[in-house]
Amino acid sequence: MAESTDYTTATDHGKEPYVVDIERETLDNTDFRTTLWTGRHLQLTVMSIPVGDDVGLEVHEENDQFLRVEKGRGRTEMGPAEDDLSFVRDVEDDDVILVPAGTWHNVTNTGDEPLKLYALYGPPDHEPGTEHPTHEDAEQDPNEH
Repeated sequence: MAESTDYTTATDHGKEPYVVDIERETLDNTDFRTTLWTGRHLQLTVMSIPVGDDVGLEVHEENDQFLRVEKGRGRTEMGPAEDDLSFVRDVEDDDVILVPAGTWHNVTNTGDEPLKLYALYGPPDHEPGTEHPTHEDAEQDPNEH
């Protein structure tokens, strides 16, 4: 198995070739959001959502999004409007959530441990090197949508 260059320091390795044990990186992550790689057309982040917290209701007009649950349980809600989240599914280990561009969405941790997931955005959504130790940090980031 290929080794990552570093599991303890979250550095955006974007625009350079990169191999990572994504399961290990996701499970070891304790920050709300950390950007690992930002390319021209794609971005990889890992997330740890505390019990009872959520990703945050949002929409990405230009970004398709892929999220994979590595550990934990949650509920995903999606829909065409902020007040119309008619697509609701429970998710758990190994589930994938696909969010089309322009779709309002949220993922809430409904389990009893941190919800560990990683996300791929196409095109990138966050500034390269973005690190949000907490959900509040993400909400206070002026670069966030």
